[in-house]
Amino acid sequence: MLTRIRREWQEFCLLMKNVPTVIVVLFILSVFSMNLLANKSINIPWNWLALDCGIIVSWFAFFTMDVLTKRFGPKAATEISVLATLINLFFCLLLFLGSLIPGTWGESYVEGSEAILNHALDRTFGGTWYVVLGSTAAFLASAVVNNFSNYAIGKLFKKNPDGWAAYILRTYVSTAVGQFVDNLTFALLVSHFFFGWSLLQCVTCALTGMVAELLCELLFLYPGYAITRRWKKNGVGEEYLSYREAQHENAHHGDK
Repeated sequence: MLTRIRREWQEFCLLMKNVPTVIVVLFILSVFSMNLLANKSINIPWNWLALDCGIIVSWFAFFTMDVLTKRFGPKAATEISVLATLINLFFCLLLFLGSLIPGTWGESYVEGSEAILNHALDRTFGGTWYVVLGSTAAFLASAVVNNFSNYAIGKLFKKNPDGWAAYILRTYVSTAVGQFVDNLTFALLVSHFFFGWSLLQCVTCALTGMVAELLCELLFLYPGYAITRRWKKNGVGEEYLSYREAQHENAHHGDK
């Protein structure tokens, strides 16, 4: 068991060495910012529809997971998703501690309302336990669904797995399913119980949020495809992929 843990840790360290730093940074930022923006609901004139501002950035997390899954595999993308989640929780804790420190926010200087606004800002940036836990659970569930469905769809393309058609289908289907799981899980765990959303609002939020986020990702569909092709052409991640292949072959021979 200890040997297995050491091997997994060595593999993870090799993964972090091989994944482009900018991708990891942008991924972590998207996870952190979408959870913060999820605190704000969007005013919509239809009572059957409810959305939060997290939709303006959550698509980027899925875009990043898709390119990571295409090049490094679903396990690697999921491990980085867990890392992003842990870092997000750590900074949520720091924001919570910051909200406890006596002081005044710059935006609270409105005559007669300073105390109310200051308290509201503390609550917003300090976070609410059910929003943090709900968004964490929703993202982890959707990450697993997105990454492994993306990989499974890609395996269907035997002749040209690296082609444009394969990338579009595996990205859009997996993102649609993953986004729906993310939105619905958060809506059911948080919005339904704590904000009073109806089940209809939870489902329509999940569906319309999924559509909105897919439209956002549409703008970056080709850049994502180009990134994966450039990574393969330049040999990005070859050390990690070779290690994974060697481990798989050793396990296969061990079974025999």
